[in-house]
Amino acid sequence: MSKSTAEIRQAFLDFFNSKGHQVVSSSSLVPNNDPTLLFTNAGMNQFKDVFLGLDKRSYTRATTSQRCVRAGGKHNDLENVGYTARHHTFFEMLGNFSFGDYFKHDAINFAWELLTGAEWFNLPKEKLWVTVYETDDEAYSIWADEIGVPRERIIRIGDNKGGAFASDNFWQMGDTGPCGPCTEIFFDHGDHIWGGPPGSPEEDGDRYIEIWNIVFMQFNRQQDGTMLPLPKPSVDTGMGLERIAAVLQHVHSNYEIDLFRTLIAAAAKVTQATDPDSKSLRVIADHIRSCAFLISDGVVPSNEGRGYVLRRIIRRAVRHGHMLGATETFFYKLVKPLISVMGSAADELARQQAMVEQLLKTEEEQFARTLERGLALLDDELSQLSGDTLNGETAFRLYDTYGFPLDLTADVCRERNLKVDEQGFEQAMEEQRRRARESSGFSVDYSNIIRVDDATEFSGYERLAQSSKVIGLFLDGQPVNEVHAGQDAVVILDSTPFYAESGGQVGDLGSLKSGKALFDVQDTQKYGQAIGHVGRLVEGELRINDALDAIVDAERRGRIRLNHSATHLLHAALRQILGDHVAQKGSLVNDKYLRFDFSHFEAMKPEQLRAVEDLVNQQIRRNLPVETQVMDLDEAKSKGAMALFGEKYDDKVRVLSMGDFSTELCGGTHTDATGNIGLFRITSESGIAAGIRRIEAVTGENAIAIMHQQSDMLNEVASLVKSDSTSLIEKVKGLLDHAKSVEKELQQLKDQQAAQESSSLVNKAIDVKGVKLLVSHLNNVEPKMLRTMVDDIKNQLGSGIIVLATVHDDKVSLIAGVTKDLVDRVKAGELIGPVAQMVGGKGGGRPDMAQAGGTDTAALPAALATVESWVSAKL
Repeated sequence: MSKSTAEIRQAFLDFFNSKGHQVVSSSSLVPNNDPTLLFTNAGMNQFKDVFLGLDKRSYTRATTSQRCVRAGGKHNDLENVGYTARHHTFFEMLGNFSFGDYFKHDAINFAWELLTGAEWFNLPKEKLWVTVYETDDEAYSIWADEIGVPRERIIRIGDNKGGAFASDNFWQMGDTGPCGPCTEIFFDHGDHIWGGPPGSPEEDGDRYIEIWNIVFMQFNRQQDGTMLPLPKPSVDTGMGLERIAAVLQHVHSNYEIDLFRTLIAAAAKVTQATDPDSKSLRVIADHIRSCAFLISDGVVPSNEGRGYVLRRIIRRAVRHGHMLGATETFFYKLVKPLISVMGSAADELARQQAMVEQLLKTEEEQFARTLERGLALLDDELSQLSGDTLNGETAFRLYDTYGFPLDLTADVCRERNLKVDEQGFEQAMEEQRRRARESSGFSVDYSNIIRVDDATEFSGYERLAQSSKVIGLFLDGQPVNEVHAGQDAVVILDSTPFYAESGGQVGDLGSLKSGKALFDVQDTQKYGQAIGHVGRLVEGELRINDALDAIVDAERRGRIRLNHSATHLLHAALRQILGDHVAQKGSLVNDKYLRFDFSHFEAMKPEQLRAVEDLVNQQIRRNLPVETQVMDLDEAKSKGAMALFGEKYDDKVRVLSMGDFSTELCGGTHTDATGNIGLFRITSESGIAAGIRRIEAVTGENAIAIMHQQSDMLNEVASLVKSDSTSLIEKVKGLLDHAKSVEKELQQLKDQQAAQESSSLVNKAIDVKGVKLLVSHLNNVEPKMLRTMVDDIKNQLGSGIIVLATVHDDKVSLIAGVTKDLVDRVKAGELIGPVAQMVGGKGGGRPDMAQAGGTDTAALPAALATVESWVSAKL
């Protein structure tokens, strides 16, 4: 009996664990502090800093099943997904990694043992082919002489992509930095499927499928192209879980594995589809994985960046549901079966199930409304079409703005015997891709990053000042031996009380002092395991090994500690008041205020905000002890400690508890007891994205200052309305009632004035080919009165055409009215257009009434003078 996908995942991790590898959890799909990536797209992403020498781990061998998304940036296969056997927006990458430990010999032997070992995957050896980089004789020899792969099944791949090292079998992290040759393992699905081995003219066929890529990080590529050997050669491998599952379950397409069969059946049920082989069901089954996991990892639908990619994937899935005949919202109903079929890989998703479902449902409902608007726009464009072809630019605008794929636009056009300029659409699409590539900024000079091999001991939990030694100095990112007065630098110490920015908490400020030097610390940042003091040497000079005193700005740190502790109380209070779906989605803690982003579906009601604020202040008055314990990550999670979104945790973590009210993983600095916070005050609550809310608040002295400010404001208002604070509300209500009464009287007077103006204007109408025409530039008339005046004049004229204009706040307001009996000859919308153009504006409306605006007040008389001849030409 073949293994399930979940069993294959576990077997892979168990195998490498038995070979001394640390099993490491999948990292978030949102790369941690990596601006070069849109989404996590490979298993090595979370170890990038380790490979670059910027980070050290307690292990030198690791294995993961990493969730990945390739649907944006340079990896964008979205339109192919569902229509090919192996394209996905979401996939799991099985990987094993060596950080300067084993190299080619062990990596190749491990792979072969797992794939062909009787107690493991037990694949027939004769079905496996391998490739090596053309000049990698070492890897070739291991495969041929040690493993015993026949030489005719070992293929050398040279620089098949142009220049030197531009090869399918040569990997590089970027234009510079770690790189090296690869060896790939292919599975032969059999001669009943078309295709040839890698390197052959038929290599694009589906017979020989790459299942595993093993990268040997051997060189450090310099800016000038020089390849320097890495001091610690490393290994990075990747095997698609879905691909190996297809092989082990004896099917050819990834969509035939157990995982996808389950999801496709669930998709068929919720859409009431009857054809189980429908490509649309494949699309939906693939897309629910990427959408659910992206939302779980903190991405929300929006119109830019990651959120835009997510929105496109959701809309593509929903449209395929509509094509299958779905008549109601369905996509969110697939989250539950997804969690079930993904097993332990969906533990975090299961915790956020309600929030993920709600967001998907809201987005689908919103798309339904967008579809209506898009169809209305398309109707409008087609009604004005001259010829039988819709231009590609309009088709692309529908796609880009409303999520209308080209085939949907083409369907609508086909119903009306019209065509779409597909070539123009593709040109506009390629132009957008080019802009995306240029703006993605995914090019980093890895040779220019601050690398520090040493580690700094952080003592800031216990003290705010200490004696330290300089172990590193950097100017403009480059290591130096000394720094002189006036220079901006980064100073690395062997031990420091300065907290480096992380977990939403800003870095400390302060000073580094010695008898001969004063360094002003303006920020504190992490560089791998080292802590860098960023700032300027104010006087003297600093050298490596100098001794100095590191002194943190204690008052500022004190305010930060209060705000950070209050953030934990706020998080727990929100979960109590709003529900367990609340999860942190980001935070900022500085010395002035705290900002907390969290998942919630709607704006908080005033009574909910009050309840949260009251609950936090209640915990402050309880003066709960704030205690920390260091323990294993798994133990901490089992004790109910909440891990925070986007944070990267080591094996040992700090668990911070506040009495019986809050328990979270946190490496930040905190007060000793909640009573020290003094007072907590929410200053604002707002939405920052679909399903994400933001609260800003202040504590301690800043909270008291806000209360004083509000009290002063109240007293000032009372003084202005000649009242005191006790009767202020009644006084303001009385003033508002009086103001409404005065406004009503004023409006009546304005209406009377407009009616009088209208009566006097009627007499100024002229005759144009038997039709009454009134054109008038009015003074001292508000723009909003024009519509009333046109209606009055129409009634008085009985039949006629009216154009009125007024200037208000240096802007021209125009209105055109045509009585019903004349709209078949003169349309108000067409009449107003050229007049508006002459005054630097535009407008439109119905055939009987149209309005416009403009900015060129000087051109108004000339513009109005053209109306008579325009009308005459139409009559």
